[in-house]
Amino acid sequence: MKRTRLTIVGVLTVILFAAIAHLQLAPAQTTRVVTAAQANGVYRYYDNEFRILALGHGKLKVQFDGIYHTLAKSVNMGSATGEATIEGNVATFVPEDSQSCKITLTFLPGKLVVRQDGEDFACGFGHNVNSTGTYKKIRSGKPKFESPI
Repeated sequence: MKRTRLTIVGVLTVILFAAIAHLQLAPAQTTRVVTAAQANGVYRYYDNEFRILALGHGKLKVQFDGIYHTLAKSVNMGSATGEATIEGNVATFVPEDSQSCKITLTFLPGKLVVRQDGEDFACGFGHNVNSTGTYKKIRSGKPKFESPI
């Protein structure tokens, strides 16, 4: 019984040291830098849209307009505007007047992957309005920022 435990501990120790060595030898991942021309534009996912404009110095102007269609054929809406900070190809956006909502924007060629951390109400959105999704870039260049819906 003792011998079996020692063998298991020995094997686990070898695995642990191998994993640590692999992490130390693995090349550091590089984050792809997004240019203003690549970031600027309008992105759409169903009826939700992001309008993004690079301001320089690691800042983006962001506008989100979202719609949730109810079963009763009505809509719940939500919008957010403000500035995001971008590092590499990942931007973090905290809507104005929100303290418990964070939206992460990851720029990929021709699309924008969005993850919302925070409930719809915490982000200032209507019931069930959520910004999470993979948005397709539908227009490049400087977007026209519109009045919130």
